[in-house]
Amino acid sequence: MVTASHNPRRDNGYKVYWGNGAQIISPHDKGIAAHIEHNLEPWASYDDELALSSPLCHDLTDDLIERYFSDMVKTLCHHPEHNRSEQAAEMMVTYSAMHGVGGAYTRRAFEAFGLPAYAATEAQQEPDPMFPTVAFPNPEEGKGALALAIETAEAHGSRLILANDPDADRLAVAEKNSEGEWRMFTGNELGTLLGHWQWRKYETRKASGVSALPAAMLASTVSSKQLRAVAEAEGFLFEETLTGFKWMGNRTQELRDAGYEVIFSFEEAIGFCNGDLVKDKDGVAASAVFTEMALQLAKDGVTVGEHLEALGQKYGHFVTDNHYAICHDPAITDRIFSRLRGDGEYLKQCGGYQVKHIRDLTTGFDSSQADNAATLPSDPSSHMITYTFENGAVATLRTSGTEPKIKYYVEVAGTPGQSKEDARELARQMRASFVTEFLQPEENALELPAA
Repeated sequence: MVTASHNPRRDNGYKVYWGNGAQIISPHDKGIAAHIEHNLEPWASYDDELALSSPLCHDLTDDLIERYFSDMVKTLCHHPEHNRSEQAAEMMVTYSAMHGVGGAYTRRAFEAFGLPAYAATEAQQEPDPMFPTVAFPNPEEGKGALALAIETAEAHGSRLILANDPDADRLAVAEKNSEGEWRMFTGNELGTLLGHWQWRKYETRKASGVSALPAAMLASTVSSKQLRAVAEAEGFLFEETLTGFKWMGNRTQELRDAGYEVIFSFEEAIGFCNGDLVKDKDGVAASAVFTEMALQLAKDGVTVGEHLEALGQKYGHFVTDNHYAICHDPAITDRIFSRLRGDGEYLKQCGGYQVKHIRDLTTGFDSSQADNAATLPSDPSSHMITYTFENGAVATLRTSGTEPKIKYYVEVAGTPGQSKEDARELARQMRASFVTEFLQPEENALELPAA
């Protein structure tokens, strides 16, 4: 699959999937790379017509599309009658394809669920590789990227905005609150909302005798731990993987082979996998699932934001404060992480907050394990250190695999009934300490964009 994804138009890339339906991991990636290295000379001639007429060439597009939407409805649509009701039609949804391929497929997903037609952000609805209305075609960037969608929503009286990125594997959501302001939900918040929804639907199926297998959910290790709190309270399996859906997809297959029903996976970068439709993030299915959930909440007189607040009161408010620093000099990046490792004497304090455990997935060290060996795979070619503090907060510092960025993730875990503002203030304080003491912005090569 060749894709520009949500990157600027000068970038491009591709994804490769293995026979298990998940993106490749080692050793397949190394095997493919080796074959490329041995076949760098272009073919002298290539006959398109001969290739297409070969009995080995099959166009599965139409069949796959039909099966995709058929299975989507069977496994993910739970309230088709209400979706088609007059009450549901009262909640107008605005949608943006962000100049990508999601428009036609998301429209069909809405139709398959029986959802009311959405109001399209017309200027961004058709595929355009130049991305003319946005500098960065990534709805995760916030209200700036959704400016046209907000204009469309205001014109149509919508209180809910959905947006896919150009290859439609991510989903962003904004909701208009009672003060008339648009609230952008973070990927972690959306993960909690969709994960809890999938749990509720699993419980309903289980009560009716449909589901017999134990449930499991997955999240990348830099994503919120709020679903872990839900799992501990409700009694299902929750696991973390390395960052990226290639790891979650392959782990999904392993868990299914072990007898689990993996009902949800997510990463904080607005990537969500609902049910067993695919083993990758899917913004098209997530759009329909989220809208159906929002309609059910509206039926009970509850907004999405109010429902999220209720989940925080029940399971604890988890507040994240994530951002990044830009470093164009790999040597300085290496020096920062070398200082943090201290030749094995890792820093044990940050801003007065005591560190309880350290996991270094570059070296394979994990102080929380009896043998100090990390249970997740390590990668010496990239930097990633996670700190678990005595107060329950978790902070991760890692390098990006595609950009000159050092990313940091700070999350404070609240307790049921605790004020969200108390958790938010602690997260702010810890992030400030994390940046000041661990990243050391006095390094001239570091750029710290405003949070």
